[in-house]
Amino acid sequence: MRVKRDPNRWLRRLPLVAGVLGSILLVINRLAFTPELLASQSRSDALGILLSAVLILTGLLWQQVQPRPPQTAPLQGSPGCDWHPELSEREKLELAWASHTLLSTTAARTVVIWVEGRTLLQRGILASPGQLPSLQPQGTLQQVLKTGQPVYLGDLRFFPARAEFEGLLPAGSQAVLCQPIGQKGCLILGSDRPRSFSRQEQAWIAAIANKLETLFA
Repeated sequence: MRVKRDPNRWLRRLPLVAGVLGSILLVINRLAFTPELLASQSRSDALGILLSAVLILTGLLWQQVQPRPPQTAPLQGSPGCDWHPELSEREKLELAWASHTLLSTTAARTVVIWVEGRTLLQRGILASPGQLPSLQPQGTLQQVLKTGQPVYLGDLRFFPARAEFEGLLPAGSQAVLCQPIGQKGCLILGSDRPRSFSRQEQAWIAAIANKLETLFA
């Protein structure tokens, strides 16, 4: 998978490059082409240095105000959809709707639904297609069930808890969101981009988890 590049990266660097280039040209002009320094030349140099400094500062601010968008990473898995064999037709229908909606309207690339000690569904890009993962409520999952609050790991590279999701999410997953389904289960979403789930998406995911809670009440 080719990594997408930011199309505006050169535009953001333009003020910085112009400011540095202008400063260099001012120095060269002063040292090489100004044998006699006049008062008007000093004023022009001061104005040029001020303008170059403003351009450099603007370029540096643009690098922070307009950060590079998160880049996607290839996921080492295969597409699939696995169900728990004991699900009823109604439960399958509801889980099919929920997982399809999450995969098509959010940044999720993998959806795992775990309720009362059973993995009921895994769908999307899967680490082990055809084999439902067995989960134990510990670490992040235990925290979600205990507090009833979601846990969002925006960039797995910086969280030791990423080891909990090995084998559950495909290798290369960049972010994970664990949304409680009441106090009985958890909706686990993996993405191929860091910081991928927006606030609006998180609110939508919470609404779907609430709907699933009524299904298993």
